[in-house]
Amino acid sequence: MTTEAIREKLHDLIDSADDKHVKAVYSIFEDEIAEKDDPWEDEAFVNEIDQRIKDFESGRVKGIPWEEVKLKAENRLKAKE
Repeated sequence: MTTEAIREKLHDLIDSADDKHVKAVYSIFEDEIAEKDDPWEDEAFVNEIDQRIKDFESGRVKGIPWEEVKLKAENRLKAKE
């Protein structure tokens, strides 16, 4: 069986599997998935962060106090409820 065929069968299985089986399959690959989700390995992400730091440190962009950010986030969550 080709790798492509195996992938297709796995996709079909996961799409129709119950919660218990989905969680079991996920646990097999959990560490690998976490490694792929590391934003610090994404060059575009790192470049964006570097640019934002430079903009902030140069005074070109004004920061927002943490309390204000937190309040805005809480208000958005409340609005969704």
